[in-house]
Amino acid sequence: MSELLHIENLTAGYGAIQVLHGVNLSLSAGGRLALIGRNGVGKTTLLKAVMGLADMKGGQVKLDGIDISKWSARERAHAGIGYVPQTRDIFPSLTVEENLLAGLKGRPRSSLAEAYALFPRLAERRNNGGQQLSGGEQQMLSVARTLLGKPRLLLLDEPLEGLAPIICIELMRAFEHLAQETGVAVLLVEQKVDDALKFAPLAMVLERGEVVHESDSAALRLRKDLLERFVGVAGAH
Repeated sequence: MSELLHIENLTAGYGAIQVLHGVNLSLSAGGRLALIGRNGVGKTTLLKAVMGLADMKGGQVKLDGIDISKWSARERAHAGIGYVPQTRDIFPSLTVEENLLAGLKGRPRSSLAEAYALFPRLAERRNNGGQQLSGGEQQMLSVARTLLGKPRLLLLDEPLEGLAPIICIELMRAFEHLAQETGVAVLLVEQKVDDALKFAPLAMVLERGEVVHESDSAALRLRKDLLERFVGVAGAH
């Protein structure tokens, strides 16, 4: 498939603080890549740099071969990049349906049916306020709101953090269905390494803002030495 996202020699951070150092990354249209590593190594900063929410200090970010390095986050969203941050992006005082309607932004209401089909729990709770939802349901709503924008590239920042196992299973099944049915490319940051490597065929390990390993996920799951050293787990199952 054609290359959708191309990152070359990316240096980025916040103000005077430099977090990423010369990161290179390529993701094809419809591709899935897991970014793994310990906390604080730059995974979230990399997603934010792609979305235009971190300070780029050098390098390039290209989408469909077009340099978007100087584009705003809004311009990148309009170009087809969707971002689901760690902090759930919902309106707590609005109902589930009102949250989704606010995310439509002029798109047809038929998109609501697609969101409810992907997350049946939201359909059951469509008249509940955002603050009445469980953490997992709020995460589903945050993802659903992002998907209403019909992104071609989806950035997921630890979507399973703090969620019950049954909700994690539902979310990962939804992501798998979404990727297969729509062809959206996914860049996934996730501390649940086993889930991340099962979902994404490709993996990249970050350490201190640098890429220290990249391979297919199946091969990485067998490298217990690398997983112990850079992620802190004994190996994926």
